[in-house]
Amino acid sequence: MIQSNKAIDAFKSDFNCAQSVLIGYADSLNFDKNLAINMSCGFGAGMGRLQKTCGAVTGAFMVFGIYNSLKYTENSIASKISRDTIQEFQKRFLLMHGTTDCKTLLNCNLRTEEGQQYFNENKLIEKICEKLVSDSVKIIYELIFVKPQSHID
Repeated sequence: MIQSNKAIDAFKSDFNCAQSVLIGYADSLNFDKNLAINMSCGFGAGMGRLQKTCGAVTGAFMVFGIYNSLKYTENSIASKISRDTIQEFQKRFLLMHGTTDCKTLLNCNLRTEEGQQYFNENKLIEKICEKLVSDSVKIIYELIFVKPQSHID
């Protein structure tokens, strides 16, 4: 899947997880990649390294907002469909990973030197984060391009 390759390439070239998910879809959904990168720069590591909601998840939520805002001119419709799609994404992500919480997914505290050392020594960026980015991109693809919108609308 092209989106997944773009997202993983972006992630490996020093973009955070949220940015990478957005980069994966910028071309196919025809939105401003640079604006998306700038908008999502603080969402990595669970939003500003707070390790709350995983950046790959928040990146996906932003993709749905952009997609639906471009597709539906009326904000109330775009908002409702985005909420419904986000809820379906959340359900699927939870089935795959059990949580959307960055700290739980990584099982370490990135706000400490010890946690960052553990993260680096155990190559969690490759073992866990890349998979989370890839899975998020896959779920987005299923919800936007595969699953008929009438099921979400």
